[in-house]
Amino acid sequence: MMVTLFSLIVIFLVGLLIYKKYNPQTTLLLGGIIMMAAAILFNTGTPLPENISSGNQWLDIFTFLKNTTAKTVGTLGLIIMAVGGFAKYMDHIGASRALVNIAIKPLGYFKAPYLVMALGYIMGQILNIFIPSASGLGLLLMVTLYPILVRLGVSKMSAVAVIATAACLDLGPASGNVNLAARTADIPVTEYFITYQLPVAIATMITIATLHFFVQQWFDRRATTTDNVELQAEEEHVAPPAWYALLPIIPLALIMIFSPMAIDTVKIDVVTAMFISIAVAMVCEGIRHGAKPIFKDILVYFDSMGKQFARVVTLVIAGQVFAHGMKVIGLLDTVINFAINASLSPAIMIILMVIIITFAAILMGSGNAPFFSFAAMVPDIANKVGINAVVMLMPMQLASGIARSMSPITGAIVAVAGVADVSPFELVKRTAIPMIGALIVSTAMSLIIGL
Repeated sequence: MMVTLFSLIVIFLVGLLIYKKYNPQTTLLLGGIIMMAAAILFNTGTPLPENISSGNQWLDIFTFLKNTTAKTVGTLGLIIMAVGGFAKYMDHIGASRALVNIAIKPLGYFKAPYLVMALGYIMGQILNIFIPSASGLGLLLMVTLYPILVRLGVSKMSAVAVIATAACLDLGPASGNVNLAARTADIPVTEYFITYQLPVAIATMITIATLHFFVQQWFDRRATTTDNVELQAEEEHVAPPAWYALLPIIPLALIMIFSPMAIDTVKIDVVTAMFISIAVAMVCEGIRHGAKPIFKDILVYFDSMGKQFARVVTLVIAGQVFAHGMKVIGLLDTVINFAINASLSPAIMIILMVIIITFAAILMGSGNAPFFSFAAMVPDIANKVGINAVVMLMPMQLASGIARSMSPITGAIVAVAGVADVSPFELVKRTAIPMIGALIVSTAMSLIIGL
């Protein structure tokens, strides 16, 4: 009981400091380190397992920080830096403006910019089936969809909010959570996706798009339009050729072409697609302006990568340290064990598990971490309440992704906020209502289909 109370106090203080505008990276790191230190003192867990321990538990706290930094920088961090740099370079050479100028012509026939915004969410969620990385997809849409929405009259924050939630459902066989859910439920992943996930996802997608349509308009009526004016003013000095509109689309095209959707014998990841696209853009710039300017302008790409590391990647790392602190101190296990021993009805048990994983995903800033932690115990829980494991797994799997989109420390939220230069804490105010609606509809539909 003392450990649980201590954990809740630390979590409350971390939230309070962030609310009072203390640096979130430092606050989250400190909270995670304190909980890992408390886990050692209370003997509830260790920062690292014995097989990779440094030999000293206290030193392991910082060894975990080092390992997490190395892993994040080389994976998600590299994606964030590569795509953020690409987006800045596209803006610098005017390619984003060229895309906007062409794209808004057919979209201009729609007299409702917010309808286009809602349809943009649907498009992004469908793309998530083929691009499972929430951060990668979000950053790609920041290069392509974001400037179109802003030029049509949607506010910067509304456009970012829609893009930040584009991969909230973790759909399709390419998703790690989907594969884990199917494997845990002992059914083929295609059956899980088509029979269980897809019907629920369709209803949830319609709900999210509808809520975005109304919620973002409500927020925009209460906000100023300064950001939009500044963005447009920045774009006006660039006059690129019309065919430059193809350059921001190259990464997405490469990823879509070399996927199970088209050519599945060749694999390409987001970072590789970015590097290829930068090379193509440099060649185009060299043809237009000569060699010397492109040697200088590539620093725009590298400088932006550095900014993304300082502002975005470090926040992701801090969130992971904080999440690990909650795990090793035993807070999550305490909550789960209480739920198992409560002897609740199947529907109530499913709802309770969804609530637990929702709060865990928001606090951890991750959909994978809580679902990977909880999924293994679901078959036993489901067996105790007399239901099929997939009936409990699916709403939990969907909830983990939906709740992640309400967390200001999750990778996708932080990444797109960093590119747009907006606060992730302000951004989640805009995503919260659509995601709460999504939680309600996805859970209700899961109960209807499964029970």
